[in-house]
Amino acid sequence: MDDVDLRLKRLLRAASRVDVDLAQEMPFGFDTRVVANCRGAGLTNGNGVSRLIRRVALVAAAILVISGAAAVREFAQARELSEPMINEYALADSAIETEMSR
Repeated sequence: MDDVDLRLKRLLRAASRVDVDLAQEMPFGFDTRVVANCRGAGLTNGNGVSRLIRRVALVAAAILVISGAAAVREFAQARELSEPMINEYALADSAIETEMSR
């Protein structure tokens, strides 16, 4: 414990002696080296936002295709269920009309 306190005091003393007015600038050419390294590694976007957007767009397109296919299937089933009823109503209507015309 004594060793840790000694190290902490020494660190705090060293930090208090640092001149605050030091220039906070990047080294010369640092930004161009970072950009060159990113391009060399195939990362045009530093945090991969473009890849994320592409993946989201592909997932959204897949969801749209699947939901569209499900909607078409549901409409087809609804049409199959409604067509026999329409035919039955048409038959009943024509039977009523023929009976009324006699």
